[in-house]
Amino acid sequence: MDKSNRIPVKGVVPVDQMIGGDDEDTELLRVMASGAENYIRSFPWCKNIREVYFGDGYGGVAAVFLFHIEPTRADVDEWLWVISCDVSPAYLVTDSCKTPSQALEGYIEEVSKWVQLAKLGHSAKDVIPVYMPATPENAAGVERRLKVLQEAIVPAFREAEAVRA
Repeated sequence: MDKSNRIPVKGVVPVDQMIGGDDEDTELLRVMASGAENYIRSFPWCKNIREVYFGDGYGGVAAVFLFHIEPTRADVDEWLWVISCDVSPAYLVTDSCKTPSQALEGYIEEVSKWVQLAKLGHSAKDVIPVYMPATPENAAGVERRLKVLQEAIVPAFREAEAVRA
């Protein structure tokens, strides 16, 4: 098997097999998948999308997708998590995040760095971008959303991963 086609993580299914808790959830997840695809295509280093996988999600709140891309440069990973979230979309490499729950936790950790800076009215180039002004008010709102993700969504993802294992 070609090494580039081996999925480097666990707990994902092809996006066309994505099913939510009910029809409305599935439809919201489809919208999030489309948004995640548009997001990753917006980067100049993404030449093409080879495959898309669904990790887990709650429609309209947070969803984790795995993208296998054709990069335009050798220094860009072929496999990337994309977190579609009502806070801000983001991508993460798969190196230290091997499951959808780990990807969501990595997202929370990275966005928390933005929150700490935004509380002071600052942002930084080496911190994951959040697509809103870095103000104390926005930081407080994002921090509340991250708390919900950490306390409710991550445990639900972990539970689902244990069931699927």
